Amino acid sequence: MFVSAEVLDIILRAVVLSATAVIWVVLVVRVVGLRAFSKMTAFDFVVTVATGSLLAGAAQATSWSGYFQASLAIASLLGVQYIVARVRKSSDAFENAVQNSPVLLMRDGVFINEALTKTRVAKSDLIAKLRESNVLEYSQVRAVVLETTGDISVLHGEKLQEKLLDGVEQVG
Repeated sequence: MFVSAEVLDIILRAVVLSATAVIWVVLVVRVVGLRAFSKMTAFDFVVTVATGSLLAGAAQATSWSGYFQASLAIASLLGVQYIVARVRKSSDAFENAVQNSPVLLMRDGVFINEALTKTRVAKSDLIAKLRESNVLEYSQVRAVVLETTGDISVLHGEKLQEKLLDGVEQVG
């Protein structure tokens, strides 16, 4: 049984466009640096998700113009991310404008209910994070921080170096 030209075109287009789009992303990331796919800020996360979406769009493009538009958009997004990261590094005012502050959710085994309410973090979700971090007793928890990326950091042990909480917003 022979494969029709249309089916062969679809298969080849999918393979060639997907492969070249992935190679393109790797090349652009090599230029802008590994930070391209970090989750250091909400902006970084959005760029990562958008890059994935554009990569899928490039792989499914039905025309060369659609493929090149998605590829150029990937390079543009990663370029903007690079510029924003550089400006953030050199300007505290710009960093404060584009980034949220991390928020303290728990301190020395005590939940900070005002912070949980403000950040819309459910106590049950926080308890799940404590279990995930192998916390056996609330009294072991020195601090829990909702990071700027949405991740939750659980600091537990005998003592906490206060410097680790520099820049963390304390509600309540």
